[in-house]
Amino acid sequence: MSNSLSPNHSRKSILHRYTPMFLLIILLTAVSGCSGSNAADPAPSAVPESGGGQPHKLTVMLDWYPNAVHTFLYAAQQNGYFAEEGLDVEIQMPADSNDALKLVAAGKVDLALSYQPQVLMARAEQIPVKSIAALVRHPLNHLLVPADSGIASPKDLSGKTAGYSSIPLYEAMLRTMVKHDGGDPQKLNMIDVGFDLIPAISTGRVDGIIGGFINHEQLILDKEKHPVVSIDPTKYGVPDYYELVLVASEQGLKDSEEYLSKFMKAARKGQQFVQDQPEEALDILLAHEDSTAPLDPEIERQSLGILLPRMDAGTRPFGYQDPESWSTVADWLAENELLPGESGSSGAFVDL
Repeated sequence: MSNSLSPNHSRKSILHRYTPMFLLIILLTAVSGCSGSNAADPAPSAVPESGGGQPHKLTVMLDWYPNAVHTFLYAAQQNGYFAEEGLDVEIQMPADSNDALKLVAAGKVDLALSYQPQVLMARAEQIPVKSIAALVRHPLNHLLVPADSGIASPKDLSGKTAGYSSIPLYEAMLRTMVKHDGGDPQKLNMIDVGFDLIPAISTGRVDGIIGGFINHEQLILDKEKHPVVSIDPTKYGVPDYYELVLVASEQGLKDSEEYLSKFMKAARKGQQFVQDQPEEALDILLAHEDSTAPLDPEIERQSLGILLPRMDAGTRPFGYQDPESWSTVADWLAENELLPGESGSSGAFVDL
C-alpha cells in the first residue's frame, strides 16, 4: 500500500538508493507496455498524435502534494500557456513520493519532478532518466536547531543528537557539515526519526534535524511556537545542489524533444507570471490544492517568498543547468559512497 502524502508530516524518503532488482522491474514494465496493466496507470503520449490540430498530451507528475514550488505549473495551465504551445498538460500527484521518478523511467508519465542527487544515483543504476531543467537552484534542506539551543554552527552538535529522515544522503550532509566546521562527526549521535522530524525537534527528542525544509518544516515549527534557526549546508562543505529538477526519460527525449521544449517555453512563461504577480499566482495554486493535503495560505505565501529567489537563474533562462553543478555534486556523492566513483555526471542533463 502506498504511503499518504500529508502536509503535516515530513516528505517521504525521496532519495532512496536504487537496486538492481528495481531496475529489472523497470525494464520489464517498459517491455510489457500496457499488456495486463492496471487501468489506473497514467499513460504518456511519447509518440506525436497524427490528428491535425489536436493538442499533444503530456503528463507531469509532482514530487509531492501541490504546494508553492509548483505554482508556475498551475499558472501556465490556468493562463493557457501550455495550450498556446499546442499542449494538453495533465498535472498528477503521486500516491507515494517515490513514484514520480519510477514512473517516468518506466515510460508511464512524460515528465516528473525529482532531485538532482536522486537523478545521479538513479543513472548509476542504469535507470534511463535525464534532467531537462533545474527548478529550485539551491538546497531547501537545511540543518534546523531550536532558536534557544545555543548551537551556532554544525560543530556544536558534536556529542549531541541529531535526527534525520531515513535518507542516507541527509546523514552524509550533516556529517560533512560537522567535519567541515571543525567538529568530530564520529561524536555526532544520529538517529533515524523517519517522517517525524517536526515532533522530534519540538519535543526535544533531538538537538537538531536534517531533512527539514526551510520553506515547509521551518515555517510550520515557527507557526507552532517552536522557532528554529536554519544553517545552510552549502556554507559547510556540501555542494550547492539543485533541490528540484524536471526529469524525462531518455526514450522520451528521443521521441518527444520538440514537445518537451514547448513545455519548457510555457513553463518559463508560468514562472515569469509568478514572479510578476505572486499573489494572483498563489490564488491559482490554492484553487488547485488537493483535498487530501489542504494548504495553509500563509505558509504557502511565505514559502513562495523563499522559493522565488532560489528559482531565479539570473541572466540565464528559467531552468538553466550548470555543468559544473552536476560534476561537483557527482564528485561529492562519490566521496560519500553514495555513488560509484566511475559514474560521474556525463549525460545526466540537457537544457531545453
